[in-house]
Amino acid sequence: MTIALLTAAGIGSRMHLDLPKQFLHIDGRPVIVHTMEAFQKHPQVDAIIVVTLPAWIDTVKAYAGEFSITKLKWVVTGGKTGQESIYMGLMKLKEECNPSDTIMVHDGNRPFVSAEIISDSLATYKEHGCAVAAMPCIEAIFRSKNGFESSDSIPREELFRTQTPHTYSLEKLLWAHEQAKQRNIENTAATCVLMNVLGEKIYFSKGSDKNLKLTTQDDLDIYRALLTTRG
Repeated sequence: MTIALLTAAGIGSRMHLDLPKQFLHIDGRPVIVHTMEAFQKHPQVDAIIVVTLPAWIDTVKAYAGEFSITKLKWVVTGGKTGQESIYMGLMKLKEECNPSDTIMVHDGNRPFVSAEIISDSLATYKEHGCAVAAMPCIEAIFRSKNGFESSDSIPREELFRTQTPHTYSLEKLLWAHEQAKQRNIENTAATCVLMNVLGEKIYFSKGSDKNLKLTTQDDLDIYRALLTTRG
């Protein structure tokens, strides 16, 4: 079975909004619904679990009914960090699923994930045992300690920026998070970072500039433009 684990427990502090960004309505639907629909429509995805804020659990369930997200099987409370939220989702899946099941960890506020990205992630996972959506860096890259000056450029040819989904077996993800607890590894930025810290090799799958994560107001403007173009 293939399950999409969607993280939607952030409070949206960088947007300075009262409403968490994953619940903003864009084009008549909340962002989290746009994201769920991408996995709902994909024939290789069997189920969806959403990890969210406690006060929004019933709302997510109501959205599933309103927008015919029939693959949504579980909604659970998240943690204080992304790492904690993923772990809490995995604990629920440990109760309900088989260790060999395929888990696609994806940002709930990354709603423009395409069918092609999902398919390539699953194909890469099938071949290599893991898949992390990624894109090559095309801009000049500099390292700076103070944020306003630098004399240290980094060759961009060797740099990739990661996105989600991150696809692993449930068994592998549970192992990684148990290792994190034993080694006191906290608040890794993403599953791929945790795996890297644990010495695991990362295999890249297809990403896209359109697969943007809604973090700032500029991201929202770009996403609205993309929806308009698609429409």
